[in-house]
Order: sequence, then C-alpha cells, then structure tokens
Amino acid sequence: MFKVLSKKYLANRIWTAVVEAPNVARTCLPGQFVIVRLDEKGERIPLTICDYDREKETITIVYQTVGASTTRMSKEDDAGYADIVGPLGRPSDLCFTAPEVLAKEKVVFMAGGVGTAPVLPQIKWMKEHGYEADVIVGARTKELLILQDELREYAANLYVATDDGSFGFKGNVNDCLKDLIGNQGKKYTKVIAIGPMIMMKFVCLTTKELGIPTVVSMNPIMVDGTGMCGACRLTVGNEIKFACVDGPEFDGHLIDFDQAMTRARMYKTEEGRKMLALTEGDSMHSPDCGKPQVMA
Repeated sequence: MFKVLSKKYLANRIWTAVVEAPNVARTCLPGQFVIVRLDEKGERIPLTICDYDREKETITIVYQTVGASTTRMSKEDDAGYADIVGPLGRPSDLCFTAPEVLAKEKVVFMAGGVGTAPVLPQIKWMKEHGYEADVIVGARTKELLILQDELREYAANLYVATDDGSFGFKGNVNDCLKDLIGNQGKKYTKVIAIGPMIMMKFVCLTTKELGIPTVVSMNPIMVDGTGMCGACRLTVGNEIKFACVDGPEFDGHLIDFDQAMTRARMYKTEEGRKMLALTEGDSMHSPDCGKPQVMA
C-alpha cells in the first residue's frame, strides 16, 4: 500500500492528499501525472501531480469527487492506495527549454477549477530555476478558489478572477487576461492555460487573435491514462494525438476543441462509445498503448 500521510478538503468537492511514492517523487517533472487505484479491484484514475518532495519521497495529488471511485477515495483512502503508476505523460516543455530562451519569455499561467493543481509544480519549478511567471486563477465565486496561498508563494504576480466579483477581478480568466494586456500594460510572450475545455477554447481564441503562443493541458479528457480507452483522442493540426501518451500539453492554437468536447460527451455513454469505435476503428486507440509503465 502507498500510505496517505495527510489529506485536506479544499473546496467544491476537491481534495488534496500527500502520498508516499518514492519512485515517482524521485523522477517526476512538472506536467506529469500518475494513475491511482484505491484497491485491487478499483478503477484506474489518472491524477495530476500537484507537488512533489524528492527528499521526503512524497507526491501531492488533487482530485475532485465526480463519480463513485473518487467519492470512495475521499472516504476510504486513509489506509492508502493499492498502487500508483507513474510518472506518466510528457513533462512540461518548460523543463526542456534552453535557459537563454526561457529567460526572455514573459509567461502567464491561466488556471480554472482543478486545473489550478498542475499549474503549481510548473511555477514552483520556474521560481526554483530563477524564472518568473504571472498566474491568473479563476472560479465562479470566492468560495471555489483553491491553492491561492501556494500559488502566491511562487508566482511573480497572482491575479484572481471570480465570475460574480466576490473576490478580485470581476469576470473570468479570459476577461482578466484582456484587462491586463489592454488596460494595465502587461506584455506576455507565452500563455499556459489549464482548466475546463470551454475555458481553454476561449483563451486560445483570444491569444490567437493577440498573437501569443499558447500551450494547453488536455488533462480533463483523460480516462484510462494509457492510450487504450480512446477517450482522450483529439486532433492537433492535421494529426491524431492522445492526451495521455502524446501530451498532456499541446499547442492550443492547433487543437480542434469542438471535436474534443463532442467526443468527451459521447464517451460518457455506452452507446456513444460504441459509435466512436464504429466510426474511428483502430485509430480510436493510441499505437503506444500497452508499452511498459513505471510502477512506483
């Protein structure tokens, strides 16, 4: 069993847990994820690595109770997890960008909901390596905001947006970005957006118009996390990609968000999955599925 050392309720059915996972903690990088099973018969759940401590050999995960498995986790994970597989996915491109290039970038992260979790390790990595980045985090109302203190510790500037104006900027993160650029003189050379697909879609429409390169994380559409289920299949430019094995980060201006959102809705029903299998055939699954994985 992988011990759960601490657990905390954040907001809006969102929980965070610190877990002993030595192999993952030693090798993971920002942007990667793990697959967690509560017990031997449990569902495989892909979860973003929100933080890690190499010395203590722990990782921090964040999850939202949206179904039976995650609800069980919130109530029964005090005993730990049967297994954790990872780190999976490709690390953030930031980790491989030449220092002289990254030093010239003016990066802003945009986060919504649970998407706030994968932003944290990236801005932490940037600060530890001597780079600065702004962060815009949004929610419908003040009570739904998460990880503000942690983000503030590492961000050059933290901007908070709430739809109802109960805290910070009144409006969504996209409105806040427009205000920062149009009214406050901010200049950015790269946007990294992580959150609900509809949020990322409109962020990309805005940044494309402004000519700002934009990276998005397609974590929201992952189900199995290995390329076998086909849930996270998407079109990037003219190529078929899978968020779990080819990403989760992609060029946001090349993603067909409408197709991705339609597939995500279809995948939720048995009939929809059958239709996807019928229309997409072998291409529904990643050619990389079945390759060896790392067990923590």
